[in-house]
Amino acid sequence: MSFNGNEGEFITLEEGAAMTARFRNSVPAGSTIGQFVGREKLMNILSQENCVGIRFYYALNETNEPAIVAVGAESNENDLTEGIIIDHFKRCPPFCSQKNKLNS
Repeated sequence: MSFNGNEGEFITLEEGAAMTARFRNSVPAGSTIGQFVGREKLMNILSQENCVGIRFYYALNETNEPAIVAVGAESNENDLTEGIIIDHFKRCPPFCSQKNKLNS
């Protein structure tokens, strides 16, 4: 099987809200519940030659806090490890949206 650049599925707000609520209910209060990365960083990954999408790896940073490592991926499902890799997303909290169904 190979990637075609159309992977993933659209979901409803209600489905997303149920999923994020399950996660929030499984972690201590004040834990990281989301992370933000800017469009320009994502576009830098996506604009690489042969890139059809982005793979997000769950990670722990040097202080054992939740992190995300993002890397481009080719249609053959391999990571573009010689290209752009992103970390240091903005954690929520403290960088959160106003309250909505996905975060409260």
